[in-house]
Amino acid sequence: MVALVLAPAVLAQSSNVSVFATGFNNPRGLKFGPDGNLYVAEGGAGGTTSTVGKCKQVPAPVGPYTGGFTSRISKVAPDGTVTTVADNLPSSQTSVAQGSLVSGVADLAFVGHTLYAILAGAGCSHGLAGTNNGVLRVNSDGSTTMIANLSDFVKQDRVVNPNPDDFEPDGTWYSMVQAYGVLFAVEPNHGELDAISPNGDITRVSDISRIQGHIVPTALVFHGGNFYVGNLDTFPIKDGSSKIMRITPWGELTTVFMNLSDILGLAFDSKGRLYVLENTTGNPFPTPGTGKILRVNGKNDYTEIATGLSLPTAMTFGPDGNLYVSNLGFGPPPVGAGQVLKVIVPAD
Repeated sequence: MVALVLAPAVLAQSSNVSVFATGFNNPRGLKFGPDGNLYVAEGGAGGTTSTVGKCKQVPAPVGPYTGGFTSRISKVAPDGTVTTVADNLPSSQTSVAQGSLVSGVADLAFVGHTLYAILAGAGCSHGLAGTNNGVLRVNSDGSTTMIANLSDFVKQDRVVNPNPDDFEPDGTWYSMVQAYGVLFAVEPNHGELDAISPNGDITRVSDISRIQGHIVPTALVFHGGNFYVGNLDTFPIKDGSSKIMRITPWGELTTVFMNLSDILGLAFDSKGRLYVLENTTGNPFPTPGTGKILRVNGKNDYTEIATGLSLPTAMTFGPDGNLYVSNLGFGPPPVGAGQVLKVIVPAD
């Protein structure tokens, strides 16, 4: 493993891309709520608290982590106005040698009118003793209640093929969706898809590591009764090494699309067409200005919808039929540099 260096931007954004909202710290997963507003998970700005000597640490050079309580959940009104829904949530960052990359609230999902969030930046192995990664219910007053302790789950129910170099005791959850009133989440470093009920029961749907090895599954979407999972793959980035897998509710996995790169987002439009968010293309490490959105036409057949994105980390369709994308969502602790972009999707 090598230190991560973020290269300068090299491409301009497509003409169909505009800034919808700004001022975010490492924006990640985003979902439109039943109230018509867009809710944004923010990884935060990490922190300086260390737990070295107190518990098992993430192996160098990724670890040891340091952490703080700088993550939050924001709400964006249709006119782009941003307000805070919940804050002071756990946020952590990798070692300086690995680029001080931040994790915090990773994604959001609604079950009815209730908002849930999944944490990726908590846990003693992330520099925050006395905390755990898990699923939070967001209460109407902005407080949160943990309904499922995922740190304990991954420690007690190990996957078949964990990767020693990338192993994180508390996990680093990435994407979460709702289906049939149940939450489903994917964890990249362990390589698993799990179900979390609103009452806190946790069940493994698929041990992706058992079938695929260490491929870093990240993006998750539910469509047509099945889950679709895209993978980031390991660094250095190899163009065309990422893929999309279909996983049935009972865990059967099939690879359906290949020759993609650095996948961090998946979304289906109202016509049932699948869109893919590539964080970086044409470079061995995450590089601003090289992110893309592709539409899947068929096997190894993709149409570029948007190019020139800078370290995008998630996307979702809005009520207007356009895509909304977390941009400048991956990197060292920022000061309000993150954006949500609006991408006009061509009609044909």
